Amino acid sequence: MREPELKPHERLDDLMKSGRHIIQNTQEFCFSLDAVLLAHFPRFHRRQYVLELGTGTGVIPLIMADEVAHVEAVELSPVMAELASRNVWMNELEHKITVREGDYRAIRGMYPAETFDVVLANPPYRPVAHGQANRIQGVARARHEFTATLDDVVTAARYALKFGGRFAMVHLPERLGEILVALHEHQMEAKRLQMVQPKAGKAPNMMLVEAVVGAAPGGLKVLPPLIVHEEDGSYTEAIRKIYGLTERD
Repeated sequence: MREPELKPHERLDDLMKSGRHIIQNTQEFCFSLDAVLLAHFPRFHRRQYVLELGTGTGVIPLIMADEVAHVEAVELSPVMAELASRNVWMNELEHKITVREGDYRAIRGMYPAETFDVVLANPPYRPVAHGQANRIQGVARARHEFTATLDDVVTAARYALKFGGRFAMVHLPERLGEILVALHEHQMEAKRLQMVQPKAGKAPNMMLVEAVVGAAPGGLKVLPPLIVHEEDGSYTEAIRKIYGLTERD
C-alpha cells in the first residue's frame, strides 16, 4: 500500500480485506453497511468485467477486485471521483480498477453497449416528492433521487450488460414492486433476493436483488434473511464474517 497524504476532514479506515484501506471525507457521503453487503452478494468469476454505477469512495471495487478481471467505476461527483481514484492508487490497484468521472445517465457516450458481465449499483433509494428538494440537505441528498431515478439506473445497467449478464443492486424493500417491474421492462428478470433485517424479528430495512438479462420470468430464489445485529447490539456471525472480523478473533 502506498502512503496517502490526508487532506482536511479525511480519515483512513481499514477495510479488513487483503490489507486494503480507504480514505473517507467526513464532510462527504461515507460508505456504510449497504455497500459492503452489495460487494459480497454476487458470485463473481475471475474472467468477468464489472461496472459499478455510482462508486462514491470506491469501496465496492476495492472489496471485490481480487475476484474479477477488471472493474470500471463511474462517479458523477468530481470530489468523490477524485477520492475514489486516490483510493485505487493508494491500494496499488490501477491494473484492476478504473475510476471514471461521469454521469451514468449518459452511459451511451461512455462505453459500448453490452460490454460488461456484471453491473453493480447502490443507487439513491427514495423518490423526491414535490416541494421536498429544498428541505433535504447535505448527506441526506445522496439517498434521494436528485441525480438519478430507479429507471435511470436500470436503463444504464441494461445498456452495459451482455445477454446473460447480471445486475445486482441494494435498495429498499418497500420499492420491491417497482424494481421488479422496472427490471422486466428492461429485459431483466430477478433471480436472487435477500432481505436484510436489523435484528431477528424486525422488519427488513434493506434488500439485495440480482437480475439476469434475457432470463425467463419466474424462478426467483429468495434467500434466508440476513440479520445484522444480535439482541445486545453486536454484529451477528454472518455480518462479522462479511467484515472479516472472525479471522481476528
